[in-house]
Amino acid sequence: MPIEIVKPNTNVDFMRLRRVSLAVALLMLVVAVLALPLRGINFALDFTGGTLVELTFEKPADLPTIRTALETAGYTGAVVQTFGATNEVAVRLQPQAAAAAPAEGAGEGAEPSKSAIDQTADAVLRAVSTADNPATVKRSDFVGPQVGKELAENGLIAVMVVAFGFLVYISARFEWKFAVAAIVTTLHDVVIVTGYFAITQKEFDLVVLAGILSVMGFSINDTIVVFDRVRENFRSLGKLTPVEVLNRSVNQTLSRTILTSVVAFLTVLALYLYGGSSLELMAESQMIGIIIGTLSSIFVACPLLLLLGVQKQDLMPKARDLSELERRP
Repeated sequence: MPIEIVKPNTNVDFMRLRRVSLAVALLMLVVAVLALPLRGINFALDFTGGTLVELTFEKPADLPTIRTALETAGYTGAVVQTFGATNEVAVRLQPQAAAAAPAEGAGEGAEPSKSAIDQTADAVLRAVSTADNPATVKRSDFVGPQVGKELAENGLIAVMVVAFGFLVYISARFEWKFAVAAIVTTLHDVVIVTGYFAITQKEFDLVVLAGILSVMGFSINDTIVVFDRVRENFRSLGKLTPVEVLNRSVNQTLSRTILTSVVAFLTVLALYLYGGSSLELMAESQMIGIIIGTLSSIFVACPLLLLLGVQKQDLMPKARDLSELERRP
């Protein structure tokens, strides 16, 4: 027997709050949009460029201890990750943390000299190497800001391509009013999560971008489930008004929405707690996205349908031209 958190005969009047919910959603969206240019996004090394130092330890590396040692040495915001074996560690430093001198005659933002990179690598080595677990520098290099610019552009293109794909799919499966409501709701969720990182100034890297893209998938999936029930009810409950149809649809899918969101949230919470610092921010973006996406599928998507004037006729097959029918034998 399927688990039902909400009783089948539940009839909460969600649409009664549609003006309030849309106003709150719009306010959150405005705050997030204003935060992006005013506060800016704290892009990580993936987007800004910086120094990469790869180290090999004699024993398995203790990443928290390495991060603490780097913080003490003045390398704030360093990204420390293992790659390959457990004794191989990659340390990524922001340009200001690396404090690498540019090559002679180079302009602002140019690649630092090889000697400056080597000096940074030696300083990192001294900070993290201990008598119990000495390390050696395997490789040191500079990731230029041009690479970061390309990554930022590719990330924006990825978001636009995903949004366009959603628009085409929903327009084909439902109707343009449903497509517009779903895309606006999804972009609302993505902008709010991105605005959260602008407000808090937490590092925004490719892993966080992957988390935000997954938020798009979760949000659109939850919205489509509700819209699918709306379509069914419009066709089977022709005597009800659009407000009544939308209310009934949300209530009928409420149990499924809550169960899916809780399970997804608990999964990401485990990732947040035990996935390590490299996955912490991605999990954080997903947890916020799950909460916002769940609420928006109820309080934003359906009210937007009403605002667009959705009717039963929008989902009915178009009648053929009468003149064409009269010409038939």
